[in-house]
Amino acid sequence: MTAIPVAIGRRMPLPAASADPGTAPVASIGAPLIDTHGRVHRDLRISLTDRCSLRCTYCMPEQGNEWLAKTSILTLDEIVRIAQVAAADGITTFRLTGGEPLLRSDIVEVVRRLAAITGPDGRPVEIAMTTNGIRLPELLPGLVDAGLNRLNISIDTLRRDRFHALTRRDRLDDVLEGIAAAGASGLRPLKLNAVAMRDVNEDELVELVEFATAHDAQMRFIEQMPLDAGHTWDRSRMVTQDEILTALSARWTLTPVPGRGGAPAARWTLDDGPHSVGVIASVTAPFCGDCDRLRLTADGQLRNCLFSTTEYDLLPILRAGGDDDEIDGMLRSCVRGKLPGHAINDPSFLQPARGMNAIGG
Repeated sequence: MTAIPVAIGRRMPLPAASADPGTAPVASIGAPLIDTHGRVHRDLRISLTDRCSLRCTYCMPEQGNEWLAKTSILTLDEIVRIAQVAAADGITTFRLTGGEPLLRSDIVEVVRRLAAITGPDGRPVEIAMTTNGIRLPELLPGLVDAGLNRLNISIDTLRRDRFHALTRRDRLDDVLEGIAAAGASGLRPLKLNAVAMRDVNEDELVELVEFATAHDAQMRFIEQMPLDAGHTWDRSRMVTQDEILTALSARWTLTPVPGRGGAPAARWTLDDGPHSVGVIASVTAPFCGDCDRLRLTADGQLRNCLFSTTEYDLLPILRAGGDDDEIDGMLRSCVRGKLPGHAINDPSFLQPARGMNAIGG
């Protein structure tokens, strides 16, 4: 494995003042981040590393990964500086992702520094994390003390042979211990994520929901998306939202939960509650019209969509003495460039060059 600087996708130059004041909205730090389609952005997903302790088949290859060079990874101070500007612009939630965010050696301090940020109304931001759970028994007490508010944990199967085949690592017991620690932590809502895959785990959907409810967690199934590093995604291998709901309806009465807003998962209560199940149907039921999310990669690239092929490079601003107004300007350029939707179902769709581990979940 090598660690080299990687430039992936098309990176946009630093924003420049327009010669025609009417060509772009005039805004400054503190104004909401609103795109040209009227969507207000409140969620920033911050990838802390592209490295992971697992090698999930739908995310990254087992060997031959070209990791981001350590020198290109954002420092803690750089992350906090971007987050402070984003919070001033109305971002209320920071979700820490990877790769595997718990592999970052300063992860507790990352949470502590971000949790101390407040928005224009004086309220603290919310800190969430998506993790494979392997290091949670060791780190969770410190993370909670630092200000972590919510957790999502990935678990695609409860069967050891399948877990090994899917992740190429024999770590199921470690993940289960992490879920148990999260269940005992009091962090709620606790969400468990599974990518539904044909002939892989589609026969475990009911079992996974039962496992989640036993841990006072919400199970969320994700339609498999074209985000694997090998670009081998096959629509026929994807289990659709309709298929997921049909399977679960044989066990529970499902009632839609209203008021989804910008949340990626549509939810249904199980037998009138209190538990529910979610489905993230990015392919068959896109929710782009309500999307309020931006992404920041571990090497300082802003992305306005998970499937974007364009990135907005913050590193020159951060490392060449740029001021906060320039960070704000890049945030606004990124938001203005956001398309109406990801166009997965359009013949012109192009899969992003980065794999999911390098984009951030």
